[in-house]
Amino acid sequence: MNCLELEENLPLLLYEELSAPERAACEAHLEACARCRALRAETEQLHRVLAAGPRREPTASLLAESRQALEEALDREQHGWRAPFRNWPPVLRLQPASSLALGLTLVLCGFGAGWALRPHAGRLLAGPAAVERAGLVNPDMENIRISDISRVAPDPKTGGVRITLDAERRVTLEGSLDDPKIQQVLVYAVKSYDNPGIRRDTLDALRSHANDPNIRPALLYALRHDPNPGVRLEALEAVRGLESSEGSRALLDTLQHDTNPGVRVAAVDALIDEGEKGGQDASIQQALGQLATTDQNPYVRLKCANAMMKLGK
Repeated sequence: MNCLELEENLPLLLYEELSAPERAACEAHLEACARCRALRAETEQLHRVLAAGPRREPTASLLAESRQALEEALDREQHGWRAPFRNWPPVLRLQPASSLALGLTLVLCGFGAGWALRPHAGRLLAGPAAVERAGLVNPDMENIRISDISRVAPDPKTGGVRITLDAERRVTLEGSLDDPKIQQVLVYAVKSYDNPGIRRDTLDALRSHANDPNIRPALLYALRHDPNPGVRLEALEAVRGLESSEGSRALLDTLQHDTNPGVRVAAVDALIDEGEKGGQDASIQQALGQLATTDQNPYVRLKCANAMMKLGK
């Protein structure tokens, strides 16, 4: 291990995030390098100074947004164009001595493939690039298997939504949220799609139709079962718009069982709003009082206690 590699791994070493072989390599380099030992001492001193100061907890929304951004970045890294090359055996990866030769080989191969496919170019371009609009073509979504959703964009001016997805071909659906085909795709995205950013955008689009009987179950499902806390927060905001007591019960269930304290805090705020509107029953009041003393998170306990005070209990 050289000095540059040690500098890159030093934070992980101090936080004990390295594997045993990596840690041993760092320690061996530190024993032989006075400069890196000095750098380690300076970094440890900086950590001690920072640890001595007052600790500020991030807000629930910042924590959820940061985790969502991290998951989306990891998802892009996993499925991006570099992903196939990361899994190549070391012998196939680019080495400085062979990069030029491999580059020339790829150019020649690409030129040859392009020449061979030249007679079929028109047919190839006419296929996947085709874009269809639901309002014009009305494709039968029941007979199309969705392989990827790249964008869900609600339009606040018209109340409609634009969905870009890949099935047997690239399809763009654009229309009202009252359209059963639009609803079918959005409900699928909320319950089954693996990209948390798309699920969050979908919930944002569905919020205006939270009381629709075809949409409401998907919102409640996302609030209770989505693995991403940022998506659950978005679902919680959508559920707040439900006119029935089903929304209050879902918020109470979230407050009692969600694993993320930021989501539980948001559930307390939502229950306070409903209580001030006169929409709470005795079971919710009882749950708030119990969690004010039993919740694992001190901030959640404080929020529950404040909720009882605001509601006059």
